[in-house]
Amino acid sequence: NEWQDVQRSQSATLSEKGIAGPIFVSIGDVDKMKTFLTQNPNIDEHNMFVDDYTFGAYKAAGFQSFTDVDQNDVKDVKMTAPNLSFSQWMGYFGNVMKVSPIPNDMKFGQVPEGVLRLGGTFVVKGDEILYQWNDRLPGDHPDIQEVLDIATTNA
Repeated sequence: NEWQDVQRSQSATLSEKGIAGPIFVSIGDVDKMKTFLTQNPNIDEHNMFVDDYTFGAYKAAGFQSFTDVDQNDVKDVKMTAPNLSFSQWMGYFGNVMKVSPIPNDMKFGQVPEGVLRLGGTFVVKGDEILYQWNDRLPGDHPDIQEVLDIATTNA
């Protein structure tokens, strides 16, 4: 994950500039978050939070469900697979169901709303949003260097 690489390689620079991130918010519960953090040891557990299955934080941020996205907005999105090693892919496949936003009371055959939810990226300074990106598809994300440049320039 590119954000993990950023946190590992640039944490000192970000800290020197007073930048508290990256901070991650995902959908799920504490157990799923702990499993995710075990698989991603470069993420500081104090920078990871979970939104529950009512999606209050996601809705407040303006994030949509994949089913609500205008198909014209996604037709030109170029998706690429993450650059993972073989062992990282095996770890992913071995844990994807353990960390997926699927409530424990889900009935077989139902599509959990959590897997349809899209996320995004913010750069925030005080009460001001300096940058906002809303994902258009699962796995869509902004140019990470652009986000870092905005954060470090405005720190």
